[in-house]
Amino acid sequence: MRGKPIIVIALVIALGAGLVVTGTDVLPGNDDGAADPFPTETAAPSAQETTQVASGSGGETATPTATPTPPFGFTIENIEECGQTCRDVTSTLTNQQDTTAEDVVVYTRIFAGQGTDGDVVWRGDAGVGTLGPGQSYTTTRRVELGFQDALAVQNADGWITVQTTVETADQTVTFTDERQVA
Repeated sequence: MRGKPIIVIALVIALGAGLVVTGTDVLPGNDDGAADPFPTETAAPSAQETTQVASGSGGETATPTATPTPPFGFTIENIEECGQTCRDVTSTLTNQQDTTAEDVVVYTRIFAGQGTDGDVVWRGDAGVGTLGPGQSYTTTRRVELGFQDALAVQNADGWITVQTTVETADQTVTFTDERQVA
């Protein structure tokens, strides 16, 4: 009887040691998985566009074509391990518009598996406020997964899907990224 608790503890430690999950989030929040509303629509591109010139051959006239510039840029700058199922994630959101973005709120959800049909293993949100043209917001946030959530990622062959939505007074834009982390 004395050996059974040791075996159970050893099994839990072995399972825990096998779970290394990197979460990517840019915002403060919690991991309680509450069913609060979560915007995910993607607005039409802003009026800001860049013009590319298609060069012709044989003396043809070049025809300008418009390519929309995304209203926001989103970059993961750094990911640091803070435990087996914990990561400190530094990211930057940049307003790529010629106008000020007001009432900016960023929502992030991490799903186990590829796509957004899996379990939500982490969620967070942050009020950024106002971002002027070309202005950036950089933050470092801790993403910690519980044992059950880490197991869900492991059962999805180590894949996660990160869905980040930027909501402003004028528009909503969603970024989705899939990563194999374990």
